[in-house]
Amino acid sequence: MKKYYIGADIGGTTIKMAVITKDGTILDKWEIPTNHKDDGSYIPEDIHFSLKDKLIELGIHKEQILGIGAGAPGFVDADTGFVYQTVNIGWRNFDLGKILKEKTGFPVYVDNDANLAALGEKWKGSGENSNDLIAVTLGTGVGGGIIANGEVINGVNGTGGEIGHITVIPSGGAPCNCGKTGCLETIASATGIVRLAEEAITKNKETSLAEFSVKERTFTAKDVFDAARAGDKLAREVLDYVMDVLGMAIANLAIACNPSKIVIGGGVSKAGEDLLVPLRKAFDQYALPRTSEACEFVIAELGNDAGVLGGAFLVQQNLE
Repeated sequence: MKKYYIGADIGGTTIKMAVITKDGTILDKWEIPTNHKDDGSYIPEDIHFSLKDKLIELGIHKEQILGIGAGAPGFVDADTGFVYQTVNIGWRNFDLGKILKEKTGFPVYVDNDANLAALGEKWKGSGENSNDLIAVTLGTGVGGGIIANGEVINGVNGTGGEIGHITVIPSGGAPCNCGKTGCLETIASATGIVRLAEEAITKNKETSLAEFSVKERTFTAKDVFDAARAGDKLAREVLDYVMDVLGMAIANLAIACNPSKIVIGGGVSKAGEDLLVPLRKAFDQYALPRTSEACEFVIAELGNDAGVLGGAFLVQQNLE
């Protein structure tokens, strides 16, 4: 009888789910909307009913399911599946692992969503089964996962690997959603890049980015990269600063855990070499030479599938 893993990537807008074979092939994947009613309390039930319908559709019996690996944004106790807080869903002290297990009847393993993305890239993506890896997701915020000796670093209460909340501006930094100021997320996220560019324009309007306000359209991080590529001096200066800060943060992490791979994902990673080349240059400036020699920078390959594949791999790890 063929066996399967279930991956569930719980986001603020949608919940991505997949039925995955033991060798990491996605048999089927789908999405359901994230139900925010009553602070997200109905989400485990929604997952249960959606999964039940999908297994009937695929003709898969309950005994064929080895377990569910679920990723949740926020602070998670990976040992128990307990979610301390998720800002964009509403959970606070929510026992996701226990509730989802009771609803579905399957073994359930839970971790932070960025950690699962790191596991997914390690297993089936550009991580190429590296046992020492740092994954950085540059999107609306900055997420991350650190794998050392083949295991995700969670820490004592679920805040291990929260790369986006490393302090990079000790005093006078921009406020972050976590409640601190000067976090890496306020600089290196898509939101941070736009904020820095907007601040720069107020001091120097001799930039192509100023045209967006004339057209009554807000520019994006992609527009900043496009402008820099076209020779816009202000856009280049903004990105040089962002890459310097991000490169230093990653270098300090790399000195601590000595990875073989740095995997860069998220929407900002679509800039490709325009991102990797200056980021690598900054990284080399701050990292130990021996650390740098052992480390390769790569763009994440799995996109939206990283989380569900990481969930499947989490089940596999726990069963082993």
